[in-house]
Amino acid sequence: MMLIIGLILFGLGEALLIASGAGVSPWTVFAQGFSKVTNWSIGLSTFTISFFVLLFWVPLRQTPGVGTVLNIIIISLVLDLSAPYLPVFETSAMRLAEAALGVIITGFGGGIYLIANLGPGPRDGLMTGLQRQTGHPLATVRSVIEISVVVLGWSLGGVVGLGTLMFAFGIGPCVATSMLFLQFCFVDRSAHKHIK
Repeated sequence: MMLIIGLILFGLGEALLIASGAGVSPWTVFAQGFSKVTNWSIGLSTFTISFFVLLFWVPLRQTPGVGTVLNIIIISLVLDLSAPYLPVFETSAMRLAEAALGVIITGFGGGIYLIANLGPGPRDGLMTGLQRQTGHPLATVRSVIEISVVVLGWSLGGVVGLGTLMFAFGIGPCVATSMLFLQFCFVDRSAHKHIK
């Protein structure tokens, strides 16, 4: 259940970034560009890209979990189902505020997803698999992958902007804060039950 809640929040946060028009996460830049070329919805484009990323796991000898499969399905569905209901603002300040909220919600959802520990997302598995095969530092591998998909997505028409930078610099701290908060809540509850 926690896994599903985390993925729904993750998808909703990404959808808020899209609605803001201020720039989206690296992989969603790629999905936006892909969607413009194919005329598919953002959800279907995200699903298709995630599926093909998963195929790269085979030569990297990565093993998907139930969380991996649900990641592909739920995030794609949430993107398409939430998009019509999210506000689109005219002013730059409101658009940036919506993007910031998107980063925070995505980070919180990511923290829940990681704590569930039921399999990495397709992109995370690609990153760790490549790191293991190449021996390069994880940060380097992640940077190369994400810069590549941003450039490719932008060249196809994806939106790069302040929201993209906010995501790049904000998602790590948001996920870390979310995980600390959730671990504190669960440990605190467990300790309280033990005292009783």
